Amino acid sequence: MSVTNTSGRRKTAVARIYLKDGAGAITVNGKDHKVYFPTLPLQYIVNQSLEVSELTGQYDITVNVKGGGVKGQAEAVRLAIAKAIVELDAEKKPALRAKGLMTRDNRMVERKKPGRAKARKKFQFSKR
Repeated sequence: MSVTNTSGRRKTAVARIYLKDGAGAITVNGKDHKVYFPTLPLQYIVNQSLEVSELTGQYDITVNVKGGGVKGQAEAVRLAIAKAIVELDAEKKPALRAKGLMTRDNRMVERKKPGRAKARKKFQFSKR
């Protein structure tokens, strides 16, 4: 029984997954994924790669994820699972690519600039 190990990233979240044959259990940081990601949209994001490739319930997935917020973490897990599926079966890649699940979303928070309130917002202008 082989274990496939991949990683996925989104914003500042990094997910490392270990995918092996099993009954479909997804464990995130030692908890069930439905406990770690309590809302349905986040659970859908995590399961999306498996649903598109029609592999739901065939693999046990152990996830270590850190950094970022829950949405970024969920999307990092989704990318890692998609990469692991392609590693096992390259024929699944076109279907995952068509749904945009193979692309690393590289949008990051813009840094704060000196002399500004935030990245682009300026301090209030006072004429006098």
